[in-house]
Amino acid sequence: AKAQEMGGLDLILVNPNSDPPVCKIVDYSKYRYMQEKKAKEIKKNSKATEIKEVKMSYKIDIHDYEVRKKSARKFLTQGNRVKCSVMFRGREVQHDKLGFDLLDKLATELEDVCVREGRPKREGRNLAVIISPRPEVLKQVNDNRRAEERAKKKQKLAAKEQKAAAAAAASTTGVAVNSSVSSGIDIDSGDEGNELLDIEADIESSLDDLFGSDDLTDDLFS
Repeated sequence: AKAQEMGGLDLILVNPNSDPPVCKIVDYSKYRYMQEKKAKEIKKNSKATEIKEVKMSYKIDIHDYEVRKKSARKFLTQGNRVKCSVMFRGREVQHDKLGFDLLDKLATELEDVCVREGRPKREGRNLAVIISPRPEVLKQVNDNRRAEERAKKKQKLAAKEQKAAAAAAASTTGVAVNSSVSSGIDIDSGDEGNELLDIEADIESSLDDLFGSDDLTDDLFS
């Protein structure tokens, strides 16, 4: 009843699990629009997390290990989860303890950018552990993505403004050219009139020379 008194608003249940339940008096159409807009914004800014994989042997040398660690760090800083796998061949599976130690070492050295999703697990002949980016890393990735989107929007807006300015300049130039052409036509028309007057004057002068200039002749040819 109070919602109706406030101008035909609606009563929205926000949190039914609280005691007492939390409600809100709003315009339902506007509330629904804002919720849909918020959901679209979250979907736009969120990227589906990919799982990258780094494979190695328990007998890996130092250089190759550093290369795998560098790749895993790059994937994590891009916001991706990483699956670290240690592969065994044949009887090498009996040295699985070395595989566990290698995965623990890798996760420990990357703990500044990742968190482990549980302990290493056996997958057939392989051992694997999944590591995920830390929340602060994901936040930085999302901030960078939003900054790139804003920069792209600014570039598009600047391009549109430049295009509009160029079109306005071209329109102004066309008007100036048309004015010049019109002025030229008027000048030409004046010149033609002056030429006709000069011809008439020449004819009158020729008649005066032929018949002489007196009042009777002037009345005759006027």
